[in-house]
Amino acid sequence: MDWEARVLDAIDEAATVRLLADLVRVPSVTGGDAESDLQDRCARQLAELDLDVDLWKLDLPALRAHDGYPGTEAPREEGYGLVATTEGEGEPALILQGHVDVVPTGDLAKWEGNDPFGARATATTLYGRGACDMKAGLAANLAVVTALRRAGVRLARPLALHCVISEEDGGLGAFATMVRGHRGEAAVITEPTGGQLITANAGSLTFRLEVAGRAAHGATRYEGVNAIEAFYPVLRAIRELEAERNRDPHPLFAGNVLPYPIEVGTVRAGDWASSVPDLLVAEGRLGVRLGEDPDDAAAALETVLAGIDDPWLRDNPVTVTWPGGRFASGRLPEGHPLLGETADAIEAVTGTRPATTAAPYGSDLRIYAGAGIPTLHYGPGDVRFAHAPREQVELRELRDVTRALALLVVRRCGVR
Repeated sequence: MDWEARVLDAIDEAATVRLLADLVRVPSVTGGDAESDLQDRCARQLAELDLDVDLWKLDLPALRAHDGYPGTEAPREEGYGLVATTEGEGEPALILQGHVDVVPTGDLAKWEGNDPFGARATATTLYGRGACDMKAGLAANLAVVTALRRAGVRLARPLALHCVISEEDGGLGAFATMVRGHRGEAAVITEPTGGQLITANAGSLTFRLEVAGRAAHGATRYEGVNAIEAFYPVLRAIRELEAERNRDPHPLFAGNVLPYPIEVGTVRAGDWASSVPDLLVAEGRLGVRLGEDPDDAAAALETVLAGIDDPWLRDNPVTVTWPGGRFASGRLPEGHPLLGETADAIEAVTGTRPATTAAPYGSDLRIYAGAGIPTLHYGPGDVRFAHAPREQVELRELRDVTRALALLVVRRCGVR
């Protein structure tokens, strides 16, 4: 029997789009109650598909004390892990992983109808927060298992689905899944890749800078030192460091003009309009290079800021701390068969061999790779729409990714 054709025929494209819309309508912002609600919903759906489901409440204090804790940025009172496994002998031959959490919506006025979670769809595109990053990938994973069941396929070796929380602020969900002991021979994370295969991620660290000034009345500002003006040489030093760290990037980043960005995302200074501000606080992200120890990346920024040639900053050095998420880099081992197997499945569906590249952002890839699980990214969506207003995903990509993943599962796991 041609099991591949049978599974492809069992994929219900309209039902997959409806599933994606239902997922988008759950406002599962990182750390919120709806994040837990969506984990519960996915667990029930996977149980109905006759998978062995492990849904557990995370022991947050124990995880925070655990070696390798990745850090978080969003407030969190609870969290749940979810792993579902099919029949089959031995360790899962493949993991399909997706995160259920999404970033906040931003200015509602920039969303059509002021509803980021409305899941508005046209004939070609579905819009909504999380549509691209990464509920389309999550829907594809669930649709693959649904198709296997509709086709009557019993896998020879297990397939595991990992649904994780907290990816957006550090990877706590993936970390908790590894601590729980769940493993597999290889993993595909269905983050948006625009038809490409991403085999490596740069990392990122969140930094916090405190730049001192000297307060004075605005009418006698010459008696003070404006912390905003003191920040000017700090920003120049950051840009110079960024240029240096991007001078000779890894070949996987060919065509990427800035694989290791350093960006200041928030700046706050002053507490009264007619006073000279005596403190500026800036927060941002530092790109971690492939293979670089995050501690070395942090030290590079600290060294540069400590060495700024400025009279005020020499006597009042910038304070640097590292709150929030801590993303190391990660990559698929060179020559691992997962790359060719996934590319073959994509080519069989689309007729085109996918390009291989690396991503300048951190992801759960580094947590799986760090646990010894060879991992790559392949999923529906263009990352340029992620975290943006009018976030969207092309339904054609959802269809193609679902079909390619289904072929990969049948070929890698085998059929009884």
